[in-house]
Amino acid sequence: MTLSKLFNILDLDNNGELSRLELHEFAQRHRWHWREAPVLAVLDLLTILKPISKNDFIAYMHQIAEDPHGPYGNVLLNSAHFASATTLKRSVNLKHHSKTLNEQAGDDIVRLLKHTAGIDIANSYKNLLNNIVRNQLKIPVDNAALLIIDPQRSFTKGVWMKSIGSNAESEVSPIRLAFEKCAKLLNDSYRCIETMFTRCPFPPDSYHWDNRFTDIIDSKQLYFIKPGNSVLFPSTNGFRGWVERFINDGKKILVMGGCTLNSCVRVSSIETQKYFQDAKLQVVVDLGLSGARTSNFIPSSLYGGLSAVESAIREMNREGVWAAQDVKWV
Repeated sequence: MTLSKLFNILDLDNNGELSRLELHEFAQRHRWHWREAPVLAVLDLLTILKPISKNDFIAYMHQIAEDPHGPYGNVLLNSAHFASATTLKRSVNLKHHSKTLNEQAGDDIVRLLKHTAGIDIANSYKNLLNNIVRNQLKIPVDNAALLIIDPQRSFTKGVWMKSIGSNAESEVSPIRLAFEKCAKLLNDSYRCIETMFTRCPFPPDSYHWDNRFTDIIDSKQLYFIKPGNSVLFPSTNGFRGWVERFINDGKKILVMGGCTLNSCVRVSSIETQKYFQDAKLQVVVDLGLSGARTSNFIPSSLYGGLSAVESAIREMNREGVWAAQDVKWV
């Protein structure tokens, strides 16, 4: 099938443009899955602000086919991340907040772990928070930005969760709690804090935001495509430019949260801390906004008797990332 014919099929209303709605309706109807997930992610990002023409669609698909990095190569340079700063700038009201938006985050996860992993595991995590994690870290709204990693449906009810097996509901409960905390923060301060997101390429049913965010996140909110554990890959996803822009605006702190603490949050925070060390950027991981599987709170021989979560927190601390039990935006 030629790209011209493919576009005609995707163009459901036959108006000569491919909209985001048409893309997802077609993907659902034709049961796109893992093989099509990278292209779905790219086209979703490219249609997020406005539909794309037939000529642009064909050009983008040729770029994907000819680039050694495929959908994670130079085709992403066509996204709105690389438009003018004026076009990209979202209205942000830098109104100061005096309340602690996730004040009981540490207590909440400890209570949850008592039910899902047992009292000993919960107490062990509580001791970890009390002994090696910063508490009540105050972050000035006008000196920081927020990155929420992969707050997607896949981790709470989609293909990632379903791949866990019969114990999936219990396993993802800390991730759901973290998403609830993220949603509460966004609901209170989405327009007050410079905020961005990442997304992993997933099949259509699992690609969207987790249900907790659907009524909060702007329908035209940009995001960074992140197919692996690091937000720095691919280099064309726009993340580096976003950080450079807010550093140039005077912000020196990047707070991270999301999914999951011992993999994507850990890797992204450490690599970002290293990459921007000369710019004096400080990366902070808000543990109250960061989720992991229940089993990752349980000690394992894979981590020298530590849990995957404790190992991740200790590694982040060693690499200069600040892990905080509660972040207070002021």
